[in-house]
Amino acid sequence: MDDTPAHLPTALPVLRADAREAGFTMSSDDRTGSLLAALAATRPGGRILELGTGVGEGTAWLLSGMDPASRLTTLELDPALQAFAQERLGTDPRVTFVSADGGSWLEDYDGAPFDLVFADTWPGKFTHLDRALDLVAPGGTYLIDDLLPQPGRSRDHEASVTRLLADLDERKDFRCVRLAWASGLLMAVRTG
Repeated sequence: MDDTPAHLPTALPVLRADAREAGFTMSSDDRTGSLLAALAATRPGGRILELGTGVGEGTAWLLSGMDPASRLTTLELDPALQAFAQERLGTDPRVTFVSADGGSWLEDYDGAPFDLVFADTWPGKFTHLDRALDLVAPGGTYLIDDLLPQPGRSRDHEASVTRLLADLDERKDFRCVRLAWASGLLMAVRTG
């Protein structure tokens, strides 16, 4: 079975060119993107949070799966990177771009919970995990990637992944599944 996605977001080729121009190599791969689109499609009228916009490839995948009533908030620390996403995707009324430190934003956020949280950066995954999980609505999904060893990762990445997985395994309010696929994924559904 070929796991190459059949349908790509229309903005993806230009966002990939933007990533090359910016020297950004941390975008989600197509398999992760297709999963993001499918998960977004399961949440009609859903509230979605993306931690780590980058140049917007994951954002494009999420938008491609969302219905007209869904809303996406996407955060990025680097405004120059996020500017690519805003230029290509900013006319879509379903998305709100926030340029902020993810950890600070998570600490300060006091709004409604999210049906889907995609943590594609350190805050919400390796730091501020409990706060990110608190923002997942009952029955909602938390997804993280980049759990398998990859070239260019920091030396402490593997130890951080080991601690993260142990923390998630101890939680009684989420049901987790690990996927040794794409860059290494974990999906957790809030049960409590």
